[in-house]
Amino acid sequence: MLLQFLEFYVRSFAVIIPALAITVFAINGKMAGLGFDRMQWLIIPMILFFGFWYAIAAAASEVGLLAPPLTITSPPYVLMFMFGGAGLFWAFVRFNALSRTILQETGQIFLIGMQIPRVMGGVFLIGWAAGAIPWQFALPAGVGDIWAGLAAIQATRALRRDSANANQLVMRANIIGLLDFVVAVSTGVLSSEGFARLFAHGQPNIITDYPLSMFPGFFVPIFIGFHLFSLEKLRQSPPLAHAD
Repeated sequence: MLLQFLEFYVRSFAVIIPALAITVFAINGKMAGLGFDRMQWLIIPMILFFGFWYAIAAAASEVGLLAPPLTITSPPYVLMFMFGGAGLFWAFVRFNALSRTILQETGQIFLIGMQIPRVMGGVFLIGWAAGAIPWQFALPAGVGDIWAGLAAIQATRALRRDSANANQLVMRANIIGLLDFVVAVSTGVLSSEGFARLFAHGQPNIITDYPLSMFPGFFVPIFIGFHLFSLEKLRQSPPLAHAD
Protein backbone atom coordinates (compact mmCIF):
# COMPACT_ATOMS: atom_id res chain seq x y z
CA MET A 1 0.00 0.00 0.00
CA LEU A 2 2.80 2.39 0.94
CA LEU A 3 4.76 1.68 -2.24
CA GLN A 4 1.65 2.19 -4.36
CA PHE A 5 1.07 5.55 -2.70
CA LEU A 6 4.71 6.58 -3.17
CA GLU A 7 4.71 5.61 -6.83
CA PHE A 8 1.53 7.63 -7.45
CA TYR A 9 3.05 10.51 -5.45
CA VAL A 10 6.31 10.54 -7.42
CA ARG A 11 4.63 10.16 -10.80
CA SER A 12 2.24 13.01 -9.99
CA PHE A 13 5.06 15.38 -9.10
CA ALA A 14 7.05 14.15 -12.11
CA VAL A 15 4.36 15.92 -14.13
CA ILE A 16 3.72 18.85 -11.78
CA ILE A 17 7.33 20.04 -11.27
CA PRO A 18 8.36 20.13 -14.98
CA ALA A 19 4.99 21.68 -15.82
CA LEU A 20 5.64 24.46 -13.31
CA ALA A 21 9.13 25.01 -14.70
CA ILE A 22 7.82 25.24 -18.26
CA THR A 23 5.01 27.55 -17.11
CA VAL A 24 7.56 29.92 -15.57
CA PHE A 25 9.28 30.31 -18.94
CA ALA A 26 5.99 30.47 -20.86
CA ILE A 27 4.52 33.20 -18.65
CA ASN A 28 7.66 35.30 -18.74
CA GLY A 29 8.05 34.76 -22.47
CA LYS A 30 4.57 36.13 -22.98
CA MET A 31 5.34 39.05 -20.66
CA ALA A 32 8.43 39.73 -22.77
CA GLY A 33 6.21 40.01 -25.83
CA LEU A 34 7.16 36.71 -27.45
CA GLY A 35 4.44 35.04 -29.50
CA PHE A 36 3.58 31.36 -29.52
CA ASP A 37 5.29 30.91 -32.88
CA ARG A 38 8.58 31.68 -31.15
CA MET A 39 7.79 30.17 -27.75
CA GLN A 40 7.06 26.77 -29.22
CA TRP A 41 10.74 26.49 -30.10
CA LEU A 42 11.47 26.55 -26.38
CA ILE A 43 8.44 24.86 -24.85
CA ILE A 44 8.52 21.77 -27.07
CA PRO A 45 12.27 21.10 -26.60
CA MET A 46 11.88 21.66 -22.86
CA ILE A 47 9.06 19.12 -22.69
CA LEU A 48 11.24 16.66 -24.58
CA PHE A 49 14.21 17.41 -22.33
CA PHE A 50 12.29 16.71 -19.12
CA GLY A 51 10.59 13.65 -20.62
CA PHE A 52 13.90 12.21 -21.81
CA TRP A 53 15.61 12.86 -18.48
CA TYR A 54 12.73 11.31 -16.55
CA ALA A 55 12.86 8.17 -18.70
CA ILE A 56 16.60 7.78 -18.16
CA ALA A 57 16.38 8.45 -14.41
CA ALA A 58 13.44 6.05 -14.00
CA ALA A 59 15.27 3.29 -15.84
CA ALA A 60 18.40 3.84 -13.74
CA SER A 61 16.32 3.96 -10.57
CA GLU A 62 14.48 0.71 -11.30
CA VAL A 63 17.72 -1.24 -11.78
CA GLY A 64 19.30 0.21 -8.63
CA LEU A 65 21.86 2.52 -10.21
CA LEU A 66 20.79 5.44 -8.02
CA ALA A 67 21.66 3.63 -4.81
CA PRO A 68 24.81 4.68 -2.89
CA PRO A 69 28.02 2.95 -4.00
CA LEU A 70 28.49 -0.50 -2.44
CA THR A 71 32.29 -0.11 -2.43
CA ILE A 72 34.58 2.88 -2.24
CA THR A 73 35.60 2.31 -5.86
CA SER A 74 32.05 2.00 -7.22
CA PRO A 75 30.88 4.91 -9.40
CA PRO A 76 28.56 7.30 -7.49
CA TYR A 77 25.82 7.22 -10.13
CA VAL A 78 23.33 8.99 -7.90
CA LEU A 79 25.62 12.04 -7.70
CA MET A 80 26.24 11.87 -11.43
CA PHE A 81 22.51 12.02 -12.08
CA MET A 82 21.91 14.73 -9.51
CA PHE A 83 24.66 17.14 -10.56
CA GLY A 84 24.74 16.01 -14.18
CA GLY A 85 21.02 16.63 -14.52
CA ALA A 86 21.33 20.05 -12.89
CA GLY A 87 24.23 20.93 -15.20
CA LEU A 88 22.35 19.82 -18.30
CA PHE A 89 19.27 21.80 -17.29
CA TRP A 90 21.38 24.89 -16.60
CA ALA A 91 23.20 24.50 -19.92
CA PHE A 92 19.93 23.89 -21.78
CA VAL A 93 18.63 27.25 -20.55
CA ARG A 94 21.85 29.28 -20.62
CA PHE A 95 23.02 28.21 -24.10
CA ASN A 96 19.64 28.61 -25.77
CA ALA A 97 19.26 32.17 -27.01
CA LEU A 98 15.48 32.21 -26.55
CA SER A 99 15.42 30.80 -23.02
CA ARG A 100 18.38 33.00 -22.07
CA THR A 101 16.46 36.07 -23.19
CA ILE A 102 13.41 34.98 -21.21
CA LEU A 103 15.52 34.23 -18.14
CA GLN A 104 16.92 37.76 -18.20
CA GLU A 105 13.35 39.09 -18.05
CA THR A 106 12.15 36.61 -15.44
CA GLY A 107 11.51 38.10 -12.01
CA GLN A 108 13.14 36.67 -8.93
CA ILE A 109 9.71 35.88 -7.53
CA PHE A 110 9.31 33.18 -10.20
CA LEU A 111 12.80 31.77 -9.73
CA ILE A 112 12.84 31.42 -5.96
CA GLY A 113 9.15 30.58 -6.06
CA MET A 114 10.04 27.31 -7.82
CA GLN A 115 11.42 26.12 -4.47
CA ILE A 116 7.99 26.23 -2.82
CA PRO A 117 7.06 22.73 -4.10
CA ARG A 118 10.02 21.44 -2.10
CA VAL A 119 7.52 20.77 0.69
CA MET A 120 6.84 17.56 -1.27
CA GLY A 121 9.84 16.14 0.58
CA GLY A 122 7.65 15.90 3.66
CA VAL A 123 6.69 12.48 2.27
CA PHE A 124 9.89 11.15 3.85
CA LEU A 125 8.27 11.69 7.24
CA ILE A 126 5.37 9.50 6.12
CA GLY A 127 7.86 6.80 5.18
CA TRP A 128 9.45 7.11 8.61
CA ALA A 129 6.07 6.80 10.31
CA ALA A 130 5.42 3.67 8.26
CA GLY A 131 8.74 2.18 9.37
CA ALA A 132 10.17 2.07 5.86
CA ILE A 133 12.71 4.90 6.20
CA PRO A 134 15.12 5.41 9.12
CA TRP A 135 14.68 8.59 11.08
CA GLN A 136 18.33 9.49 10.57
CA PHE A 137 17.44 10.36 6.99
CA ALA A 138 13.71 11.03 7.09
CA LEU A 139 13.79 13.63 9.84
CA PRO A 140 16.53 15.97 8.52
CA ALA A 141 15.58 15.47 4.85
CA GLY A 142 11.83 15.79 5.35
CA VAL A 143 11.99 18.75 7.72
CA GLY A 144 14.71 20.33 5.56
CA ASP A 145 12.56 20.17 2.43
CA ILE A 146 9.60 21.67 4.26
CA TRP A 147 11.84 24.42 5.67
CA ALA A 148 13.20 25.14 2.17
CA GLY A 149 9.67 25.47 0.82
CA LEU A 150 8.57 27.73 3.66
CA ALA A 151 11.69 29.89 3.24
CA ALA A 152 10.81 30.29 -0.44
CA ILE A 153 7.26 31.33 0.52
CA GLN A 154 8.65 33.94 2.89
CA ALA A 155 10.99 35.25 0.19
CA THR A 156 8.25 35.50 -2.44
CA ARG A 157 6.00 37.36 -0.01
CA ALA A 158 8.78 39.83 0.69
CA LEU A 159 9.36 40.29 -3.04
CA ARG A 160 5.66 40.84 -3.63
CA ARG A 161 5.58 43.54 -0.92
CA ASP A 162 8.89 44.99 -2.17
CA SER A 163 10.26 44.68 1.36
CA ALA A 164 13.66 46.12 2.20
CA ASN A 165 14.98 42.69 3.17
CA ALA A 166 13.60 40.86 0.13
CA ASN A 167 17.00 40.09 -1.38
CA GLN A 168 18.30 38.87 1.97
CA LEU A 169 15.36 36.50 2.27
CA VAL A 170 15.95 35.24 -1.27
CA MET A 171 19.58 34.53 -0.43
CA ARG A 172 18.49 32.84 2.79
CA ALA A 173 16.03 30.63 0.89
CA ASN A 174 18.77 29.63 -1.57
CA ILE A 175 21.20 28.79 1.23
CA ILE A 176 18.62 26.75 3.11
CA GLY A 177 17.60 24.94 -0.06
CA LEU A 178 21.14 24.02 -1.11
CA LEU A 179 22.20 23.01 2.40
CA ASP A 180 19.16 20.78 2.59
CA PHE A 181 20.45 18.86 -0.42
CA VAL A 182 23.85 18.43 1.25
CA VAL A 183 22.25 17.13 4.43
CA ALA A 184 19.82 14.85 2.58
CA VAL A 185 22.52 13.28 0.42
CA SER A 186 24.86 12.83 3.38
CA THR A 187 22.29 11.24 5.68
CA GLY A 188 20.93 9.17 2.81
CA VAL A 189 24.33 7.66 2.09
CA LEU A 190 25.11 7.12 5.78
CA SER A 191 21.81 5.33 6.42
CA SER A 192 21.66 3.17 3.28
CA GLU A 193 23.35 -0.02 2.13
CA GLY A 194 26.85 0.73 0.93
CA PHE A 195 30.42 1.18 2.06
CA ALA A 196 29.63 4.44 3.91
CA ARG A 197 26.71 3.16 6.01
CA LEU A 198 27.26 4.21 9.64
CA PHE A 199 23.81 3.85 11.18
CA ALA A 200 20.33 2.34 10.78
CA HIS A 201 21.90 -1.10 10.29
CA GLY A 202 19.34 -3.82 9.75
CA GLN A 203 16.51 -1.31 9.34
CA PRO A 204 14.43 -1.15 6.13
CA ASN A 205 15.36 1.80 3.96
CA ILE A 206 13.52 2.43 0.69
CA ILE A 207 14.96 5.86 -0.07
CA THR A 208 17.46 4.40 -2.55
CA ASP A 209 14.84 2.29 -4.31
CA TYR A 210 12.34 3.26 -6.98
CA PRO A 211 10.26 5.42 -6.73
CA LEU A 212 11.91 7.51 -3.97
CA SER A 213 15.30 7.43 -5.70
CA MET A 214 13.69 9.64 -8.33
CA PHE A 215 14.08 12.53 -5.90
CA PRO A 216 17.87 12.83 -6.46
CA GLY A 217 17.59 11.41 -9.96
CA PHE A 218 14.95 13.78 -11.32
CA PHE A 219 13.51 16.36 -8.92
CA VAL A 220 16.69 17.63 -7.26
CA PRO A 221 18.40 18.58 -10.58
CA ILE A 222 15.43 20.79 -11.48
CA PHE A 223 15.47 22.50 -8.08
CA ILE A 224 19.25 22.99 -8.22
CA GLY A 225 18.87 24.55 -11.66
CA PHE A 226 16.43 27.12 -10.32
CA HIS A 227 18.72 27.81 -7.37
CA LEU A 228 21.46 28.66 -9.88
CA PHE A 229 19.12 30.90 -11.87
CA SER A 230 17.98 32.66 -8.69
CA LEU A 231 21.53 33.22 -7.44
CA GLU A 232 22.57 34.59 -10.83
CA LYS A 233 19.61 36.99 -10.82
CA LEU A 234 20.50 38.01 -7.28
CA ARG A 235 24.10 38.67 -8.31
CA GLN A 236 22.90 40.91 -11.14
CA SER A 237 20.71 42.97 -8.82
CA PRO A 238 22.18 46.35 -7.86
CA PRO A 239 22.94 46.86 -4.15
CA LEU A 240 19.86 47.44 -2.01
CA ALA A 241 17.62 46.91 -5.05
CA HIS A 242 14.72 44.49 -5.04
CA ALA A 243 14.33 41.71 -7.59
CA ASP A 244 10.75 41.99 -8.76
